[in-house]
Amino acid sequence: MSRMEIFGIDGIGEIQPGDDLADIIATAAASSPTTQLQNGDVVVVTQKIVSKAENRLVKIDPNDPLSHKPLVEQEAVRVLRRRGDLLLTETTHGFVCANAGIDLSNVESGWAALLPVDPDRSARRIRDGLRHKANAEVAVIISDTFGRTWRRGVTDVAIGSAGILPILDLRGTPDALGREMHVTEVAIVDEIAGAAELVMGKTTNIPVAVVRGVEAHWLGDGNVKDDIVRHPTDDLFR
Repeated sequence: MSRMEIFGIDGIGEIQPGDDLADIIATAAASSPTTQLQNGDVVVVTQKIVSKAENRLVKIDPNDPLSHKPLVEQEAVRVLRRRGDLLLTETTHGFVCANAGIDLSNVESGWAALLPVDPDRSARRIRDGLRHKANAEVAVIISDTFGRTWRRGVTDVAIGSAGILPILDLRGTPDALGREMHVTEVAIVDEIAGAAELVMGKTTNIPVAVVRGVEAHWLGDGNVKDDIVRHPTDDLFR
């Protein structure tokens, strides 16, 4: 691969419960010849607008900064660590993240956004919709912001995907010097999600981006829950 293009989709607007994200994305992308969806594109959609469209919104007390904490306990299957107001939790999806992924940013005051119930299913639904609305065979990644163990700062990762191989397994293939690789598995969907976030940002109101030019052999079946989330028996840190 020598070239890849990443661009945001303008004109998405404020998402309401029940909105058809595929229709909204296809319409916004078609507003310019340069952003119209093409076969092989990867469409990255932020978790926030998926949660809004799926009505994963819960009322909280806007005057109490800790009023969302009971929701964290409710959404978590396990609390791994507590430090002050921060809870490190495991969600029903198997994600280990702060506060069960519950977010207060980019939602109206007095509301909290929960993670989608099944982000992989959400990605499949959007992909199926775009196939009809945009007449294009695309892959879809649902992205969210996660912290990282031992490293400061946050980055976007994939919490759901459809139409793309989540893991590029390079085991058994030669490296640049001809040595066989034995452990290298590349989290393609996470890398794409992180790259897409660079054009979406946190304050620009661009919740959808397109990554164009990915390798054709990256496209295929798979999902985040089965392919990315490490099984507890293989996890050295839980």
